[in-house]
Amino acid sequence: MTSPSSPSAAPPSVPQARVDELQQDAGRSGGVRQLLSGQVAGPLAALILAVVVFGLTTDTFFKADNFALILQQSVVVGTVAIGQTLIILTAGIDLANGAIMVMGAVVVGKFALDGNPLVALILGAVVCIALGLINGTLVSVFSLPPFIITLGMLSVVTAAARLYTGSQSYPIDAPLLTVLNEGPQIGGTTITYGVMLWIVMTLVITYVLSQTSWGVKVYAVGDNPVSARLAGVKTRRVLLFVYAIAGLIYAFGTWQALGRTPTADPSSYATLNLDSITAVVIGGTSLFGGRGGVIGTFIGALIVSVLANGLTQAGIDSLYQQVATGLLIVIAVGVDHVVRRRQVR
Repeated sequence: MTSPSSPSAAPPSVPQARVDELQQDAGRSGGVRQLLSGQVAGPLAALILAVVVFGLTTDTFFKADNFALILQQSVVVGTVAIGQTLIILTAGIDLANGAIMVMGAVVVGKFALDGNPLVALILGAVVCIALGLINGTLVSVFSLPPFIITLGMLSVVTAAARLYTGSQSYPIDAPLLTVLNEGPQIGGTTITYGVMLWIVMTLVITYVLSQTSWGVKVYAVGDNPVSARLAGVKTRRVLLFVYAIAGLIYAFGTWQALGRTPTADPSSYATLNLDSITAVVIGGTSLFGGRGGVIGTFIGALIVSVLANGLTQAGIDSLYQQVATGLLIVIAVGVDHVVRRRQVR
């Protein structure tokens, strides 16, 4: 008879007590209660403070059209940052997400010139998912560091996009590809379909992370992959799915970008990877994995846009926006480090 500790014994299933514990942690990190938690309370307070300050110091900040503009300016970074959040929750990072999104955009742009826009959009999505799967395979199957893998993928995909297009850009005029920049008027203010899609994606991923077993496993892998593996979680499969889903989300980012700027340019969005990381970190998700959620990322993306918009309206040099954003990142990482040290104690 094979003993329970024998190497040939079947891997244990996740104990129910452990499942309940992880479910509670995920609910606190990714669910609606996250709005009331310390993880989001800080970013939310910072957002409210920034809105109040700029509202009192400028004449046009509190106008409905300006708030709509802030939302529209946030959709590309905010959408891509959802995928970045999933990866960071597993204690990884994706430096190639902007390049992947742009690669999807140029594929869509080139095929849409003489082809069906819907087919072009699907092909762009397939490219984004495939590149995400390549990253996921290298990270999960071969256990290579996400930072190094995605840094290399950044260089490869950026060069590939320019080689594929001959460094040319493609105008986008198909209504299907630009529809996300349109939308109904509410009280005289246009709320674009892109903003609606961003909000819906945030809510869907929040639900998945907080209310499904897969979401529990994502947090478990990010918190302690060894313990998760011993508890029966198939960590490699979870990681592979995370990177694949992130690739799909980047495809939605491609659609958002084509709506915002109807040109598929291989040189565009050069800093999107850093912008998405900024939104995730300012939103309270831990770079060490296992803590955070996309609601915080939504708020983080808004904070960055509010700072840019408010400082511009106040007539302040845009360089100060970079200073303010950098300080917020340092503070967010510092607070997370302190919180983690206290939890260890």
